[in-house]
Amino acid sequence: MPVWIEYFAVAVCAITAVLAAEGKHVDLFGVLVLALVTAVGGGTIRDLCLGVRPLFWIAEPLHVWTALTAALVTFVLVRFTHLPHKLLDIADAFGLALFGIAGTEKALALGTPGIVAILLGIVTGVAGGILRDVLRQEIPWVFKADVNLYATAVFVGALVFVLLRQSLPASESHRYIGMTVILVMRLAAMRWKLRLPTYRTRTD
Repeated sequence: MPVWIEYFAVAVCAITAVLAAEGKHVDLFGVLVLALVTAVGGGTIRDLCLGVRPLFWIAEPLHVWTALTAALVTFVLVRFTHLPHKLLDIADAFGLALFGIAGTEKALALGTPGIVAILLGIVTGVAGGILRDVLRQEIPWVFKADVNLYATAVFVGALVFVLLRQSLPASESHRYIGMTVILVMRLAAMRWKLRLPTYRTRTD
């Protein structure tokens, strides 16, 4: 996994945390906490599940500085210009794609079975956002019916990546195909309101 992918994912997720703080009257410290939790939360849970020590952001503290810098720049920027709310959705989709495949690839590299790698890819992609939303006292996006094909997109993209990796000779393209599947599915779901069936009983 090229190092730039994980750093870029950290920066993007930190930016989503700042944008998600709109209207919550959070000060700079609170914004930076949200950014760090969002940027490293999923990868931390992944590494704990895999027994990786030290955790990725402890082994490479530049991840922390990347998240803090991206959050600080965004915090300042939004004070002088209005950023469209759609930007949060798009930035989150990129973070989902990058972290989803990064988590899956790391799990595969450590010898986990394919289905476990896929699940850890989902955890890496969505757990930071769950923690962010819990701290904002919001229902996490991944559990909202009106947030279309969120974890599902990660599942499909990670599945495609694992199948390519296990059935074909190793290629860098597999990683980017998986990321593209996640990104395209998420953006298409946002555009055309694609979603899974909502749980209902006969009495609803």
